[in-house]
Amino acid sequence: MKKSILNFHEMKKRGEKITYITAYDFPMASFVEKAGIDMILVGDSAGMVVHGYSGTVPMTMDQMVAHAEDVRRGAPNTFVIGDLPFLSYQLSTENAIYNSGRFYKEASVDAVKLEGGRCLISQIKGIVDSGMSVMGHIGLTPQSSGQLGGFKAQGLTVETAMELLQDAAAVEKAGAFALLVEAVPPEVGKIITETVKIPVLGIGAGMYTDGQVLINGDILGMFEAFTPKFVKRYANVGEIIVKAFTEYAEDIRSGKFPEEKHCYRMLEGEHEKLQARLKKGPIQ
Repeated sequence: MKKSILNFHEMKKRGEKITYITAYDFPMASFVEKAGIDMILVGDSAGMVVHGYSGTVPMTMDQMVAHAEDVRRGAPNTFVIGDLPFLSYQLSTENAIYNSGRFYKEASVDAVKLEGGRCLISQIKGIVDSGMSVMGHIGLTPQSSGQLGGFKAQGLTVETAMELLQDAAAVEKAGAFALLVEAVPPEVGKIITETVKIPVLGIGAGMYTDGQVLINGDILGMFEAFTPKFVKRYANVGEIIVKAFTEYAEDIRSGKFPEEKHCYRMLEGEHEKLQARLKKGPIQ
């Protein structure tokens, strides 16, 4: 049964960890649902994992909605969050509400996620006041990684840790139902988790958060461009896929595929009739 925001808040109170993973298409979403994972993020990380971009910035709202539609069909009973792409919410509160509404209307998501802290209070509040749910995202925020000096850990000093705590408090006050914290020291992740009442999900934020999220391509060994420090790989599906494709190509070249068992045959006697017909003259 699909969990709700109330379930996630109760899980935090009980100290029960929330499971969270990315998915971008129908088959992967169906596997996630079968595994019983609590939340799916249709992340703009699809830009790198699916589309081969160098970062998340190129992703468009149309692309994100299309991915979210596919995920919803694959996981109808899982809590799905649509990741608002770059410039789909920064321009204005109205812009943020409209694009969040697209996720809801066109892909039937359960919530949206956006990156940023105190600077996005108006947008978060506007989306929530419009009847939709928001997950915040602070720490390493990929859409603005250029301002942060690249894909680097955040909150490594007292000053920057305090900035994150202020952002977390502001996001909670604005009405977000949960918060994603990325690439911060465990001690900072712990303080944030203990400070706010909403669930805190971590990605590279240590073991004390209320739950964890990772990108499915990292977990499965299907994304090879780079591997963040916080990733734990559970399989090497990429290696398996390359091996299967290599064997497939070798079978074609050697004539081992297709075999008789892979072929359709004409009905009994029809081949002979066809040959007799062909002998009567050229095909007109």
